[in-house]
Amino acid sequence: MNMKFLKLSGVLAITAFAQSARAELKWEQTSVDLRPAFNDKQAVAHFKYENVGNTPVHFESVHASCGCTTAQTQNEQVAPGQKGEITATFNIGGRTGTQVKTVTVQTDEPDPARSTVVLTLKAAITPLLEVQPAFVYWQNGEEPKPKIIIAKANKDAAIKKLDVASSTTDFTARVDPGSAPNEFRISVRPRDTTKAVYATLTIKPDSPANTGNTFAVAARVMPPAPTSGTAITPSTKTAVSTVRPDLATPAPTAGSPRQ
Repeated sequence: MNMKFLKLSGVLAITAFAQSARAELKWEQTSVDLRPAFNDKQAVAHFKYENVGNTPVHFESVHASCGCTTAQTQNEQVAPGQKGEITATFNIGGRTGTQVKTVTVQTDEPDPARSTVVLTLKAAITPLLEVQPAFVYWQNGEEPKPKIIIAKANKDAAIKKLDVASSTTDFTARVDPGSAPNEFRISVRPRDTTKAVYATLTIKPDSPANTGNTFAVAARVMPPAPTSGTAITPSTKTAVSTVRPDLATPAPTAGSPRQ
């Protein structure tokens, strides 16, 4: 009886010790929302943690989701009660819009539910200039009235004017103030709509913070539709129905932001 009691006591003691000897990282937050300035080169997130257990925690691996993001730990081992952070750095480049990057952290915590943690960095990046639409066109023979392109400047960019240049003399462009602050109206007009022509309009913001970035939109006069007596060949059909895809979206130029 005494031997059985001793064995049971030993098992309970080992179980109690195993439960008391635990490692656990507690994260202050696993998702960070950032709003970098339009001219920032990087967005940096700090993910803070604390070892609330009573045994050390070791980082086994820390991997970012893409090559544009790096992650760095302060320590490879976190002692009980010790605090620290993982720093995630996202290199913005020419990216705009909402960017979501993750960092996967693997530790030696015995509980599988806590041994792998995914940290998320969200960066909302406002571009220097937003241009809509990116393509304007006229049907063959249409009255050559101006079409309007709206350009919205980043409110922190201090843009006072826009310079717009056409790749051909077939189109003219005039820039006027828009109906809202930091807004511009670009009036594009073809000189003639009786022949098919196209052009790229290059928009250059005049801003102290601009480092040579330009933005491009497209303008086109469509080719004439075939008459009833004209046989529609594959080449004719292509000429009538196809709008150059490279002119349907802003074309990157030297120094232009890239997605």
